[in-house]
Amino acid sequence: MYDVVLSSDRGSFTDYGGSSVLGYVACMPSRLVPRSFMDRFFTPKVKTDEEGKALYAPYALRKIEAILLEAGYKVVVVPPENIEKFARNTKVVGITAHDPFGLNPVSAKLSFLFGGGPTWTAQFFDEFGQKISALKQRFNFKIIAGGPGAWELSLNKPEWIDVVFLGEAEVDLPAIVKRIIEGEEVPKVVRGRNPKTEQIPTIKNSARLGEVQITRGCPRGCRFCSITPETFRSIPLEDIKKEVEVNLRGGWKRVEFITDDVMLYGSSKLRTNHEAIVKLFSEVMKMGVDGIWFPHISAPAVRESPKTVRSISEIAGYNIDRAAAPVVGLETGSLKIFEKYMPAKAFPWRPKEWRDVILDATAIMNDNYIFPCYTMTIGYPEETEEDVKESIDLVQTIIDHQFTAWIFPLPVIPISTSYISKNPYPKPESLPQGYWDLLYMAWKYNLKVTRELIPILTGGIKNKLVRNIVKVMINKTFSNIEDIFKGFKETKGELSRTFSNINLNNTMGVIKAIYWLFRLSAKPQ
Repeated sequence: MYDVVLSSDRGSFTDYGGSSVLGYVACMPSRLVPRSFMDRFFTPKVKTDEEGKALYAPYALRKIEAILLEAGYKVVVVPPENIEKFARNTKVVGITAHDPFGLNPVSAKLSFLFGGGPTWTAQFFDEFGQKISALKQRFNFKIIAGGPGAWELSLNKPEWIDVVFLGEAEVDLPAIVKRIIEGEEVPKVVRGRNPKTEQIPTIKNSARLGEVQITRGCPRGCRFCSITPETFRSIPLEDIKKEVEVNLRGGWKRVEFITDDVMLYGSSKLRTNHEAIVKLFSEVMKMGVDGIWFPHISAPAVRESPKTVRSISEIAGYNIDRAAAPVVGLETGSLKIFEKYMPAKAFPWRPKEWRDVILDATAIMNDNYIFPCYTMTIGYPEETEEDVKESIDLVQTIIDHQFTAWIFPLPVIPISTSYISKNPYPKPESLPQGYWDLLYMAWKYNLKVTRELIPILTGGIKNKLVRNIVKVMINKTFSNIEDIFKGFKETKGELSRTFSNINLNNTMGVIKAIYWLFRLSAKPQ
């Protein structure tokens, strides 16, 4: 018997086929991606031991496991398909939720672009909820839900969840578990206090994709971001190395740093600590890993310390065949929007220098085989067509320089744990008309950049005939995608309604999709 069983829905409890990028497919409306594709390619089951315990798991669950183990509880982490076996003899089930209602920025954008309906993230969570709710009625355990998507649950808590836990868990979660086990009443929503660095335990079992956290929080204070209310901390190098070792023993040779800005590691007052970052990458690479990757980097820090970026690239061994592609905040070209919602974003430069910061940083990253995936936040209540025009001008400048970068204009989401939680939720009709022009020019360039990288992306295919067929298929697919985004521009988003009748999870939906794509490809160019 275990005191606590930890799990999550399939959309979270997977290694995404070995590439975290494939996880974005789960943000698509579930109608448009066949379940067989999701199960086989994008959200496959994780490996388990003979008892049914996960051999590797999402980092968030591994961290919760470590917290509760150190508090003296008996804990097990299991994938959703094995939850019944372990939940029948426990008092508490803890789950991590990534995007339970499909409200995160990527899901929101893809949903309203392609006709609405639940995303796969929401579909998986709903299915998991039905399963665990039935188990709860049979076995009478309590359910705590936390994780990056807990803010969505706090807006409309499902009845089967007893406690929604917001924020960090180290300080307050063990006490909440104790109260539940002892039969005491607990609040329906709990906000965890931020722990000190020395209160954060290291993971005890391997995390998927070799994930290891190196920082928490971000001190830039952007009002749209849910991370900024947290206190910024860098994790001690020795703790990081302990977690890398745990993952190595679990079979992961790669390392995926978890951070909201790799350039913040060891920093004080937002100034880059070159020595700390170089030591971090050097020490970890010496452990015998075959690569270090990171999800986020900031343009101002790159511009401030080009030598640090160069060192990261050299130590990690980036090159044209194994370049890094982190998410980078481009946000807006509007000085008015910038100064109101992200006044410290450009530090140590001023908001009015943002264009030069972006151009210089992009050049530095490209020189070091780091190809940024730029995200933009569009749809603030006071954002005008002129503001969007300024964002278009910024994107056009990136295009004119022919940088290797991707640009994704996203609707700004009023996350409940951010400073803009009271802002209205964006809808297609509420966005400035210029958004659709921005969306088209960005995606047209994204496809151009990706096409240029096709020889690299397909270089590992040894069969020349197969490699050529794949190239032709990618080119044809990209042509159709470009036409779709051109249609969004020409109809100011009305084309999205076309997708609402397509469901690739039933026969008639597939027929409709084939017919629609045939018509699209047959249009005169």
